[in-house]
Amino acid sequence: MAGVSGTSGSLIGYARVSTDDQDLSLQLDALRQHGVIDAFIFTDKASGEKSERPGLSRCFDVLQKGDVLVVWRLDRLGRSLRDLVSMIERLETMGVAFRSLSDGVVDTTTASGRLIFNVFGALAQFERQVIAERTKAGLAAARARGRLGGRPRIEGDDPRVITAKALHRDSGNSVSYICRTLRISKTTLYRWLNV
Repeated sequence: MAGVSGTSGSLIGYARVSTDDQDLSLQLDALRQHGVIDAFIFTDKASGEKSERPGLSRCFDVLQKGDVLVVWRLDRLGRSLRDLVSMIERLETMGVAFRSLSDGVVDTTTASGRLIFNVFGALAQFERQVIAERTKAGLAAARARGRLGGRPRIEGDDPRVITAKALHRDSGNSVSYICRTLRISKTTLYRWLNV
């Protein structure tokens, strides 16, 4: 995977903490000491598991070819190894390098950093294959025991279906109201109405 070497662009920083109780100071200080100016530091206070991270989105909007995205640690950027590899590959296609300050040689502006990142990519691919193999083996074992998987089919005489149909027949009840009342999704409601 080609990296961006000899970059002449800007250093762009990203910092994240998981909760409002946590403090960004340590990460911000490290980014500043590395030469990232405040105007180019983007932050989020959100769990890494949340897909919406507005600071990271703004950061990606600002990044240009030749820039280097700098983070304090790898886990501040990606939610998992697979997510991290995917994000760094996205940066590579943009012509943007990546540098982690606390993880040693993870710096795609250097040959050794690119090597380490390629090892991460191989590990992520291995992880995907192992998960796929385990899933196939689990499904095959379940089929061998006579289980087909999926949700059990709900019948028309189920009390929940009867209630949903009764609420739906009353024209005063909106679909949203029925779903909130029964704590089900619209998809589930329409499936029950067709039973």
